[in-house]
Amino acid sequence: MKYGIWKVSQLEAGAVNALVGSGYAPLAAMVLASRGIGDDRQARAYLDCNAPLLDPFLMTDMDKAAGRVGLAMSRGEKIAVFGDYDVDGITSTVLLMDYLKSCGVRCLRHIPRRIEEGYGLSKEAIQGLRDQGATLMITVDCGITGNEEVDFAASIGLDVVITDHHECKQTLPAAVAVVDPHRCDGGYPHKNLSGVGVAFKLASALCGSQETVLEEYADMVCLGTVADVMPLQGENRVFVARGLESLAHTKRPGIAALMAECGCAPEAVSASSIGFMLAPRINAAGRMGQIDLAVELFLTDDPDKAAEAARGLCELNRQRQAVESEIYRQAVSMLP
Repeated sequence: MKYGIWKVSQLEAGAVNALVGSGYAPLAAMVLASRGIGDDRQARAYLDCNAPLLDPFLMTDMDKAAGRVGLAMSRGEKIAVFGDYDVDGITSTVLLMDYLKSCGVRCLRHIPRRIEEGYGLSKEAIQGLRDQGATLMITVDCGITGNEEVDFAASIGLDVVITDHHECKQTLPAAVAVVDPHRCDGGYPHKNLSGVGVAFKLASALCGSQETVLEEYADMVCLGTVADVMPLQGENRVFVARGLESLAHTKRPGIAALMAECGCAPEAVSASSIGFMLAPRINAAGRMGQIDLAVELFLTDDPDKAAEAARGLCELNRQRQAVESEIYRQAVSMLP
């Protein structure tokens, strides 16, 4: 048994009976009741996959972020997107970069090499982006604790817009804008967005239509949300429901190739198959130091390159499993 302590929710019998009386199966009623759902009205709201999305500008600093990015777009500035090396960070990077490129923006990207650079912002990477001509850097799924690095960016003439979803420290980085639903001075109702969820909100603020952006990138938002184990409530439930529909009829050769390579039937794709089949293979790219392979998978329009990337990710995942097994073996050998 992996976990020795089980935490069992105490069920309110009245709530279970009320839900069963409204037509819910007993097991579903018990699960809902264990999550504080007591009647049909609450259950319908909790399970709603078509609820309207919240206005992106409810997020603190979204107006500043969209204003600075919009200014860069109108001026023809070169924009860098700085992401993280897990599924959430990769999908965040690809979504925002692809959207900006569709608007004619010249874009750079940087996702740290896990072993050499570690997690988050670094002065070396920031200097490299500035040397390539970037005048604005947008972080996705990272940056909320990069106070020193943001100050360095300012000192070399690189403006920074932070989008992140991790917990904030007491002192925020001195960026042009800091967009994070966890800001203590923020009033955004849905705190549990993934990094790609926040990136989606920025793209929507720039576009002016969340539906337009969701139509194009629901699959990305779904993958990042599920892989980062975000609660499937509120907007996340909408993102994942729409994303599963998109994945079932994917237009991206790379995603289709990855599903085929790992035996995930598109018509049967689910949150579980993302979590246990697709996400580990995408994550393997970052863990094994070949992040470009995962980015290529999402961005390529070439079926042959897509198939090659999918095979590469599956092989990296097998290598990752072997490395983890050896680490585990070594750890167990130390126990005596």
